[in-house]
Parts: sequence; C-alpha cells; structure tokens
Amino acid sequence: MPLQPKFREEMISVVKTFIRDSLEQSGMSGAVIGMSGGLDSSLLARLSVDALGPVKVQGIFLPESSTPESDAEDAESFAKELGITFEVIPIHEPLEILKKTLGGTAEDPVILGNIKARCRMIILYQRANSLKRIVLGSGNKSELMVGYFTKFGDGGADFLPLGDLYKVQVREMARFLNLPDRIVSKPPSAGLWEGQSDEEELGIGYDELDSILLGIELGMTNEVISERTGSTPSEVERIRSMVKSSVHKRKMPLIPKIGIKTIGLDWRE
Repeated sequence: MPLQPKFREEMISVVKTFIRDSLEQSGMSGAVIGMSGGLDSSLLARLSVDALGPVKVQGIFLPESSTPESDAEDAESFAKELGITFEVIPIHEPLEILKKTLGGTAEDPVILGNIKARCRMIILYQRANSLKRIVLGSGNKSELMVGYFTKFGDGGADFLPLGDLYKVQVREMARFLNLPDRIVSKPPSAGLWEGQSDEEELGIGYDELDSILLGIELGMTNEVISERTGSTPSEVERIRSMVKSSVHKRKMPLIPKIGIKTIGLDWRE
C-alpha cells in the first residue's frame, strides 16, 4: 500500500471549528490573512470565511518588485469571490530602505527573502492590531516539519489552522471545495525572489516529501520508508535531518529551568 497522507472530508469541519474557537478565545473581532494568490493562503481564506463570515476576514496582498502580476490578479479576484475586504500594500519601498541600511549582505537572495517575509509580517500585525484582529498563518505541516519557513516571518502568526495538514492534503481539500484551478494547480512558491520554486529549493516534490514525512511521523525506519515510497535511503535521511535541524523553529525560545514551572517546559496553560 502506498505511503501517502490522505484527505478526509471531516478535516474541513475540524479546521473551521478551530478557526471559530481560536477567534472566540482571543476576544478579537476578526482575522487578517496575508493572501499571496497561492494555494495555502487561498484555502485558508475560504475556510475562514466559511467559519466566520466574510465581514470578519480581511485579506492583505503584499507585493514587491519580483511579485508576478498573475499572483496579484489571483489574490484580488479570489478575495472578491469570497466577498472579503481586500487591501494591497506594496513593500518595495521599505525593502529598499532596509537594503541600504543593512548593506551588501542584504542582497543575498536567501537573506533578502527572510527580510521580505518579516517585513510582510510587520504589516500584517500592524493591521491586525489596528483592527483588533488576529493574524492567521497559512503554513502547512510539510513546511513546518522541514523548517521551510522564515522564523518570525511567514512562521509568525497567532494561529496556524492548516498546520496539521500536509501539502498534498491541502491540495485535495482545495479541490474538494472547488477553489479555482488556476490557484490549485499553480506551482508552489514562497514568492521571495523571481522564479523561486518551493520544490526546487527543497530539492524534492511535495508528493514524495509528504510520503517520507508521514513515514517519519509513523515512526518508521529509513529502510522501511524507502521501501514504501521508492525514495532512496539517502533522500529519506536528508529529509529526516531537515526535520531534526529545524526543531528550534517549531518551539518557543528555550528558557533555563529556574522556577517551579517554566514556560515552554513544564508550564501548562
């Protein structure tokens, strides 16, 4: 039997209930979502509208000089389809100021990509603060497990409703909910530089990645995962190493044990 995460219809109600409960517990008035025109943020916007209603959801598109025009069109048209408030806030001007301030190292594509992600999160939180809303992040389980996100950038959010769904499950849920095919079939990209591709940067396609990650989640050895997925043992070990090395990105900053109960260690909310 192939080793692959499966989408189940009941997952939709779980995510919608989570969104509704998270907003209620926060005491805030609604949600802000950074919409990129891509699959994850579009699905999150759709689920949020279904859970909260369009009045309580605001989409924000944050383009810069390398952002494809097609992403802008997809984000705006889908926001209109959902009936939510939609705002476009270009970030190229603050990016130029930061690049001048930080010097040559900021020109490195990866470093600049992280700056872009953090710049976007600053704006999302400013809008959320001013509107008394929460920020919903669109990170999925595949990205979280291998650390494929910017700490305090796209990884910075109040809640991650899609965080326990692998990318293949996100895709199937979007298809089930009849999201536009132009969005569902778009090559995954964080949009951090021109021509950037998730799968190219990761060095593996999401279908194969998710199968390996599921094997790791189920506690299988590299050899068994290799047999079940057809991936080479060295590729399985590479992905396992990515999971191990990104643990710090999935946790609050560590605190030394001094008091009776320590946040992030034995404190229970």
